[in-house]
Amino acid sequence: MTTRLLGAIAALGLLAACSNTDQNAATAGAGANTIRPGSQEDLVANVGDRVFFDFDSSQVRADQRPVLQRQAEWMGRYPTVQVQVEGHADERGTREYNLALGQRRANSARDVLVASGVAGARITTISYGKDRPAALGSDESAWAQNRRAVTVVQ
Repeated sequence: MTTRLLGAIAALGLLAACSNTDQNAATAGAGANTIRPGSQEDLVANVGDRVFFDFDSSQVRADQRPVLQRQAEWMGRYPTVQVQVEGHADERGTREYNLALGQRRANSARDVLVASGVAGARITTISYGKDRPAALGSDESAWAQNRRAVTVVQ
């Protein structure tokens, strides 16, 4: 009698485990493709969160303006979203110089967003200079990825 009871409990346990595993897999699969509108993930996936700059420049390049235009349009769809624009520089130059350059880059990106219709009060800026590289390395490929302004949803 005890063996049959233990067998029945074990069978129920296995069925419950299989049932939960299937349900969890379905939930995980559904959630994996779900991006919350107005989130950082939405901005990155559907618009782009960064623009790149030339060496020693804080002028937004012509080929980068469409990214900021799309960001402005995206912010228009989500009027409660606030962002911070982070300015970055490559490793060349002093820490102080690169902090100032990163700030100028963040301000330039912010200015384009404001000129595109985003309220300035929705945008803050910060510079990380060369302290947060996106790419490690001491070559043009790495430096080009690190000369950037990144828009981050707050």
